[in-house]
Amino acid sequence: MHIQLFGTCLVDSLFPEVGEAMLRIFRTFGVQVTFPRGQTCCGQPAYNAGFHKEARGIAEHFLSVFAGGDMIVTPSGSCAAMVKHHYPQLFRDDAALLKKAEDVASRVYELTQFLVHVLHLPGKGLHGKGRVTYHSSCHLTRMLGVKEEPILLLKAMQGLEFVPLPEATRCCGFGGVFMAKLPEISKALAMEKADDILSTGADTVTGCDAGCLMNIADGLKKRGSTVKVKHIAELIAEGL
Repeated sequence: MHIQLFGTCLVDSLFPEVGEAMLRIFRTFGVQVTFPRGQTCCGQPAYNAGFHKEARGIAEHFLSVFAGGDMIVTPSGSCAAMVKHHYPQLFRDDAALLKKAEDVASRVYELTQFLVHVLHLPGKGLHGKGRVTYHSSCHLTRMLGVKEEPILLLKAMQGLEFVPLPEATRCCGFGGVFMAKLPEISKALAMEKADDILSTGADTVTGCDAGCLMNIADGLKKRGSTVKVKHIAELIAEGL
């Protein structure tokens, strides 16, 4: 099996350990990976800010970089949702580009979607440790409909105790440009999320989007907490 890896801006710039964890998972289970060198942002920040012309240009570049028939796997529900749901909207008035957008959209998988539905990882002897809770990010849950896949992976990890998070689907306050435009509201939501995490007694909180985890980590730091914040790819890779 061969895939194309879309690393995302945040992973590439701030959280390379998440990309390294993904590669370790793929190599362990026999997946060949190509990392297209020309990849950049998916265009979501520009799109969400209302700059659709600029987002369209970025999206057109993405379509050219990820041409071909291989599945595209990304460690971000929000980036996957952008490509899958908003690219066809951006090119709805251009038949040729719309066809390309629909093709790419059909090949995009968020990481846990791929691990559960393509690699069937929950049945392959995963291991973990500690007491772990899970934040369900907004775009992953609401736009992609990915709700159970991360939890199935966590519950399948022998030695790991999964602890449900109260209000797990409530926004953490990141929201991309929302965090920059409304920082006080973002901060308040992050603090609420931190309090919910602390109430579980977990030693680690995980999730599927680096942006959310970055905001959560800030909230926990402001609470003086020692709870670790890790992308789900890191937890899985550590147990291999």
